[in-house]
Amino acid sequence: MRKAAVVLLLVLFAGACSDPPPPPSFEDARTLADAAAAATTSGGSAKFGTDVAVGSVRSQSQGHARFGAGGTAQVMTTDFIGEPMELRMVAGKLYAKVPEGSRDEVGAGKPWVVVAADGTDPFSQVLGGNLAQLAAQNDPAHTLGEIRTAGTIVAAERTDVAGVAAEHYRVDLDLARLGTDLPAGLPPESAGRLGKFPVELWLDDGHRPLQIVLDLSPILQGEARITTRYTEWGAPVDVQPPPPGEVG
Repeated sequence: MRKAAVVLLLVLFAGACSDPPPPPSFEDARTLADAAAAATTSGGSAKFGTDVAVGSVRSQSQGHARFGAGGTAQVMTTDFIGEPMELRMVAGKLYAKVPEGSRDEVGAGKPWVVVAADGTDPFSQVLGGNLAQLAAQNDPAHTLGEIRTAGTIVAAERTDVAGVAAEHYRVDLDLARLGTDLPAGLPPESAGRLGKFPVELWLDDGHRPLQIVLDLSPILQGEARITTRYTEWGAPVDVQPPPPGEVG
């Protein structure tokens, strides 16, 4: 009995003397965003998955991206329009592979079209803004830029994401400080009256993003969350534009 008591006391003593976990690395939103942006660029590439839940709308996307000083290139598949669609963002151009059953409706004689938020073609006029925003949300640089400009860290902790050690930051974004560059397609004229909304960011030990959650629910007064997860940092990826002969 005495031996068991001594062992128990030693275990308790060892636990009491163990060092507490170090605090999160960043207390300032600008420093946080700059470090995560640099880590994203040096990370080179990653796979991602994005879940969109806005009201009754549910959408999932998955793909892979290449990050670098020249910008982000990505290939993804999304069910945003209700059926699978492939998107490619390369050298600043967004390409969409029009589902075969819809090509007659949009006048696409070839499988791929170039999509732009301000495009005048039928496909862009219907979906250009939404698809451009969807592609932007997959790029950590988009949200990190907003955090750098208009973010304030309100909470931070050490935790894990799917078993990977992580630093978890909760940041409030002040829309008035973002000017006209608002997230998720919010109209520019709403910046001054919408206030703030939370963004959550999980970083790995190298400060690379593991997960980003934008919660627009307080602004839109209903469920509105965009969650993007990043895995396999540094894995080789192939991101190429569609063959020129297949682009309408």
